[in-house]
Amino acid sequence: MDPFDGPESHKIKLEASAEEACVPWSRFSAWLECVCVVTFDLELGQAIEKTSICYLSFPDSYSGCLGDTQFSFRLRQSVGRVSGSWFGEEDKYNRDAPLILQKELAHFYGYVYFRQVKDVSVKRGYFQKSLVLVSRLPYVQLFQSLLQIIAPEYFEKLEPCLEAVCNEIDQWPPPVPGQTLNLPVMGVVMQNLLPAPMVLPTIHELDLFKCFQSVLIHLQMLWELMLLGEPLVVMAPSPTISSETVLALVSSICPLRYCCDFRPYFTIHDSEFKEYTTRTQAPPNVILGVTNPFFIKTFQCWPHVLRLGEVKMSGDLPKQVKVKKLAKLKTLDTKPGIYTAYKTFLHKDKALIKRLLKGIQRKRPSEVQSAILRRHLLELTQSFIIPLERYLASLMPLQRSVTPWKTPPQIRPFSQDEFMATLDHAGPQLTSMLKGDWMGLYKRFFRSPNFDGWYRLRHREMTQKVECLHLEAVCDSVTEAVLDGKCKYWTSRRAIEMVRLTHIILQCIVS
Repeated sequence: MDPFDGPESHKIKLEASAEEACVPWSRFSAWLECVCVVTFDLELGQAIEKTSICYLSFPDSYSGCLGDTQFSFRLRQSVGRVSGSWFGEEDKYNRDAPLILQKELAHFYGYVYFRQVKDVSVKRGYFQKSLVLVSRLPYVQLFQSLLQIIAPEYFEKLEPCLEAVCNEIDQWPPPVPGQTLNLPVMGVVMQNLLPAPMVLPTIHELDLFKCFQSVLIHLQMLWELMLLGEPLVVMAPSPTISSETVLALVSSICPLRYCCDFRPYFTIHDSEFKEYTTRTQAPPNVILGVTNPFFIKTFQCWPHVLRLGEVKMSGDLPKQVKVKKLAKLKTLDTKPGIYTAYKTFLHKDKALIKRLLKGIQRKRPSEVQSAILRRHLLELTQSFIIPLERYLASLMPLQRSVTPWKTPPQIRPFSQDEFMATLDHAGPQLTSMLKGDWMGLYKRFFRSPNFDGWYRLRHREMTQKVECLHLEAVCDSVTEAVLDGKCKYWTSRRAIEMVRLTHIILQCIVS
């Protein structure tokens, strides 16, 4: 119990909790922004489909998706909309969640279940409808699993079924990192572990091996492109492959946050189409997942293009795509491959590739292959980040320099040259066996949006830590002075009020 919390503060907290529970759809909004039903109408289609969500909810006609298809997209929040909770309460989720699972403040995720089946009663000859869950949470596996339960029922029973599902979601407890939640829906209980910091993610994990099986020998190159925030186009035969590949690439540098924009599924109707396809300036730092062959001509000026096809087998092993020159990216029948002139800084991990390929021959389960792949990428990213974290910690002022009678000491500025000098004795070679030009990779990383985002976040956290230490020193000093009777200008009551105020400020900084 907090020594400064009296009965009144506990009463206020209880009243606030009760009031929050009474707000309509407050629990629903903790998980979802809304649920959309998008129907294609041959006559009114263009009149209806004026928003990005509508266009992104249908595969391109080139995809030829028959039956049921699932994929996801990400779109920018409209200008002028206020970010944050609908109901005004402070969102504490992001404070405890790992970076990769935090709520998006400027973007929405869309999780799509699309059905296209023959229907002679429709002029077009096909029934085409999508059920879309829109959320700020990057819980790919959870929401796609939820759609697998509710979408088939919705297509049979329509609105009453959807209304019942929304009411059930409104009874779910809010997402809390570190807790296993039981989420009942339509007679099924989904049990999900929401990871706490420093725990491997579980609720949003993709089948990494399935996503990367045709590019295993180029995994090192793709990891470096993600680390450096390089512009990349992923051309795939379907929105499912497109969205899963883009999300897998973004997650490959976990636990480092990918600070650039990324669109798992992107169409020519997207509101940022002109912004991302202009040739008057360098391509933006963004990953785009596309399926329309039109983009092959549009993105010829982009430095990196990953062209994927349906996975083909060469004997027992998936056929690996080749690295090709960008000049060959001209025709609509472009073959699968990585079109780039990029040269990797680090050597390939041949032992990992050999282990994964042997796993295929031995019929090792895809889940195990993905776990091996995820572990390798995690350790590789950590080996790269640990020297940066170690150097950053050395920039913090010593605790003995924090005194109550002076302003908080400043954090020393980040010096790239000073950091590079530490690599000889405290570099990534201590934790990684990979050889190559690590220093060249760091120099390139310093110019990337990912370094800027990482440094800003860590510097803010360090500044808050110094401010907390300074306020604690002030609080302790005032308390000690009053108890020793050395302070003539403070009454005991006033001193207690000062300590209480300092404690409240500390709580605000921490939160």
